[in-house]
Amino acid sequence: MKYFYSKKLFSYFLVISPVFAAAQNANTSINGSSNAIATAVPFLNITPDSRSGAMGDAGVALSPDVNANYWNPAKLTFLESNNDISISYNPWLRHLVPDVSLSYLSYAHKLDDRNSFGASLRYFNLGSIQRVDQFQNYQGTDNPSEFSVDGSFARKFGENLSLGLTVRYIYSNFSNADFVSGSGQQVKPGNSLSAGVSLYYTKAYGDNSIFSFGTNISNIGSKISYSNSGQRYFLPANLKIGAANTWNLDDVNKLTLTLDINKLLVPAPVITTDENGNTVVDRREDLSVPGSIFTSFGNANGLQELTFSPGVEYWYNNMFALRGGYLYENPDKGGRHYATLGLGFKYKNYMFDFSYLAASQQNSPLANTLRFTLSTSFGGSNNASK
Repeated sequence: MKYFYSKKLFSYFLVISPVFAAAQNANTSINGSSNAIATAVPFLNITPDSRSGAMGDAGVALSPDVNANYWNPAKLTFLESNNDISISYNPWLRHLVPDVSLSYLSYAHKLDDRNSFGASLRYFNLGSIQRVDQFQNYQGTDNPSEFSVDGSFARKFGENLSLGLTVRYIYSNFSNADFVSGSGQQVKPGNSLSAGVSLYYTKAYGDNSIFSFGTNISNIGSKISYSNSGQRYFLPANLKIGAANTWNLDDVNKLTLTLDINKLLVPAPVITTDENGNTVVDRREDLSVPGSIFTSFGNANGLQELTFSPGVEYWYNNMFALRGGYLYENPDKGGRHYATLGLGFKYKNYMFDFSYLAASQQNSPLANTLRFTLSTSFGGSNNASK
């Protein structure tokens, strides 16, 4: 017997991962474009924390914090405290569904002045999904979810440069029954291993300015499959490059401007027309992982596949932070456009951050997205500087 699912699961895939929309013959992103790049487990590229979530999803070159485990693990060795931990919670797609959320736990430990270790857990809860047969008869409820576990090591070279290495395990489980109409295949949990490398450079100029540059290549790993004989899908292999500059305006006021540029290392779909005039979308799943990475640059269509994230952060007396940012994605590649803002409050070793997303598109499922992050440090500090 074949099983079908309520609109919740479909909405998740339609909004975040067009590969599953393609499996339903939708072949489009949220704004109707068939050129959106498709991957499995797209939750890996959802911003998990409130600080960067308030700055247009920029974070690869920001001053180090414990959430560098996600943005740029090379920054971990520049943390001031010996131990840092944070927890973040993100209600997701609340315009569509009431019980989908992303939770994130991040920890960092300095082994010495030059070496640091980090670990993080990301859990994506898709809530409760009702399963029905082809006659719309109720067949039970599933609770699909996905998670990833990361381990990172960072080492400082000299006083200004560090490199990071990350290993990630990914698990994605939707159900023990079909979720794509007519596939005839039983679903199994998807598993994969991936790796990433990162770089961070920071240098003070004069007494009042600090420049930083960062890059992070992540999710380079084996394809993932949800059946024993079915199609295998690309992980969301990703390249982030960013720069930031911080000015100490005086003893109590500090301003940071940053810009991240993001590119998926997955090939763009090839769109053709068959003899009947129907649009045919080839998402290039036949390519190997190394081949797909190189191909992603060869058919990049100029700058269309780049996502831009400018952001700003203001600190007063190292106790109160005000943040803002904007994300722009080409309309042919997904079409996300939104402004973000947020606040941060620091008391002793505790930090609370909050962010809010204001989508510019009408009726966007991402509108009014909230993120909450609580972090703390313990175990003393060393002489490393941010």
